Amino acid sequence: MGLLFVESLPGPKVFKCGRCKVDSASHDAIISKDFHGRYGRAYLFKSVVNITLGPDEDRHLITGLHTVNDIYCSCCQQILGWRYEKAYEESQKYKEGKYILEKARMSKEGW
Repeated sequence: MGLLFVESLPGPKVFKCGRCKVDSASHDAIISKDFHGRYGRAYLFKSVVNITLGPDEDRHLITGLHTVNDIYCSCCQQILGWRYEKAYEESQKYKEGKYILEKARMSKEGW
């Protein structure tokens, strides 16, 4: 196995993996806090770091059918949420390429 590249985020407010505490997203990247995941509240982000993507999977979510990829911490492999690959309903297209991080799987630094 090779070296693992870990990106550190600047700024006072950073979301981190709840298990290994590696940076995952900046507070400035939040699009919405009005989402729900498998484990409760979740946030929609425009960008995240230090993640790996699972395979494409079609899921029937509250807002309809979407193609998503689970996202995992690149350091400890804990599932953190998912990425919207494709939305089939026109009203949901804004989610494509965006990321859901589940609050229960994250810790906060600088709050």
